[in-house]
Amino acid sequence: MPPLTLQLPEWFVSGGITMWVLALLSVVALATLISKILHFARIRPGNTRQADQLLDALRKGQQPGKPGKLSSPVDRVIWQCWKNRNLDEAAWQEESLRLARTSLDDLRGGLRVLEVISAIAPLLGLLGTVFGMIGAFQALETAGSQVDPSILSGGIWEALLTTAAGLTVAIPTLAAFHWADRNIEQCREKMQDRLSRLKVVRNLKTDPEPVDDSSEPAVSHAY
Repeated sequence: MPPLTLQLPEWFVSGGITMWVLALLSVVALATLISKILHFARIRPGNTRQADQLLDALRKGQQPGKPGKLSSPVDRVIWQCWKNRNLDEAAWQEESLRLARTSLDDLRGGLRVLEVISAIAPLLGLLGTVFGMIGAFQALETAGSQVDPSILSGGIWEALLTTAAGLTVAIPTLAAFHWADRNIEQCREKMQDRLSRLKVVRNLKTDPEPVDDSSEPAVSHAY
C-alpha cells in the first residue's frame, strides 16, 4: 500500500503566500472562539442566581446565607460589594465600579483578536487579489501580439481566490466577535441593574432612624 502523502489543493497553492497568512489567521480565530466558548460555559456570564438570592433576602429584611460557588461575574461582584457595605458612600461606589470594570475586562479577553482578524482578513484577501491581477497583466504584456484570453482569465481566477478566502475567514470571525460582545453587554446590563438595586438596599440599611415627632406640641388649627 503506497504511503499517504499530504497534498495541498491546487487552489490553495495558486493563492500564494496570502493564503498561508489567511490560513494562520483562521486557526488563531478558531482557537480564540473555542477558548471564549469554554470560558463562557464555565463562568456563565448571564447567570445571576446568587445575586438575586442575596437581593431578595435583603429586600425581605433577612440575613443572607452563605453563598454557593460564585462563578458568575455578576454573582461575584454583587457579593463582594455587599461585603464592602461598611465603607462610606463615596468609597463604596468607587470600589463597586472598580470590581465591575475588572470583571468585565476579564470577560473581554481575546475579543480584540477576533475584531482585528475580522478587519484585516478581507484587506489581505484584496491585497492578494491586486498582486494577482498585476501578475496576470504582466503575463499578458509578455505574450505580446500572441494574446491568449486564457492567460488573462486564468490569472484573474487565481487572483480572486484570495478575496474569497479573506471573506471566508472574516465573516464567521466577525459573527463570533459580535456573539461574544453581546454576551458581555448582557452581563454588563445585569450587573448594572443588580448594583443599582444593592445600592438602594444599602442606603435603606444605613439611613438614620426617623425622628420621633410625638413629643412636639400639637399645632392647633383655627376653623
